Amino acid sequence: MASTPLLSPSTTTVAPNRTSSSLTHQLFHLTSMVPFHTFPAKNHRLITKLNVSSPANKPVTSPTSKKPIEEIIFFDGGAHYGDLAANLLLGFTLLWLPLTLAAIPRAFYLRYRFTNLRVTVISGLTGQDRSDFSYKVIKDVQVVPRFIGEWGDVVITLNDGTKVDLRSVPKFREIAEYCLSMAENPAVLKEDSTGPRGF
Repeated sequence: MASTPLLSPSTTTVAPNRTSSSLTHQLFHLTSMVPFHTFPAKNHRLITKLNVSSPANKPVTSPTSKKPIEEIIFFDGGAHYGDLAANLLLGFTLLWLPLTLAAIPRAFYLRYRFTNLRVTVISGLTGQDRSDFSYKVIKDVQVVPRFIGEWGDVVITLNDGTKVDLRSVPKFREIAEYCLSMAENPAVLKEDSTGPRGF
């Protein structure tokens, strides 16, 4: 029994009596015997898929998002100028001198700001001391008129019992009524019944 010689991959000789179909069959047989090496990928990076719910060029807008409330200033100013003037005139007496020395920084470095959202007290040489509180924490407001009622002190009592004393406030009655109207539990404005006090 004659055995057909196996062709190695390097052998390319073909017998002259073979037909073209058998030649194609042998080449196909030879190529199937040649091992193909697959090389593993050198880069083993994790692939992370991002699921985007909206196109990148369109911002996401939720129907329930609210616009921020605009802060409207009701009053923004310092202590009444009459407080400084009266204390400077009376400062020539040695008895009134300590009160005059307290009125000077109050006139130049103290500011009150009442908006529709909060009460702000700014003090210090550069305004670095700042206190803010909301109208929601106001429990009670009292006013104490000064001089002949041109300016006065506003004493705000907070829910935790803290008292905030705002000295020499111009338009003090209007500001106190505004604070009470903005508070969650509005109360009646309390004014000192003894009448205007000193300066």
